[in-house]
Amino acid sequence: MTQACIDVSGRASLDDITQETDLRRLFGRFPTGVTALCAMDRHRPVGMTASAFVAVSLDPALVSVCIKHGSWTWRQLRTRERIGISFLGHGHAATARQLAQRADDRFLGLDYEATSSGAVFLTNATAWLECSIEKEIGAGDHDIVLFRLRRAAVTDGVMPLIFHSSDFHTITPLA
Repeated sequence: MTQACIDVSGRASLDDITQETDLRRLFGRFPTGVTALCAMDRHRPVGMTASAFVAVSLDPALVSVCIKHGSWTWRQLRTRERIGISFLGHGHAATARQLAQRADDRFLGLDYEATSSGAVFLTNATAWLECSIEKEIGAGDHDIVLFRLRRAAVTDGVMPLIFHSSDFHTITPLA
């Protein structure tokens, strides 16, 4: 895939997608929020980041996240009764990187709270969702995981963490 050229009419000239790196570059151009999916597993927090979050339905309250096949962390999380989804805030870039690593203790030094049902929430997030798994749908090399929202909370004054072009950013309101 090459850099798109805009012709005189304002339309882009499109190229064929020939490599996975082309797709990664293309998909990376769409800014997304960053979430952390976390739960307690045998008295220990387990978690991962995901940026493919979608609000699906108001009635019933459903959200979804896409998770790559073969994720070891997801194999642990998917057996939990409740999973906490934290919408990461602007100060969570290092946290997002830490939770994305393959490490024994991804929660070392992180501030979090666990509910009595086992959902884990990171502090200083913009919102927290306590969910149960509704359904998993195979989609290419990922699964679309549909979650039923059970309880939630939001906070004001924390700007979201945004993932764009393989890096973390935050947003500022337009004047």
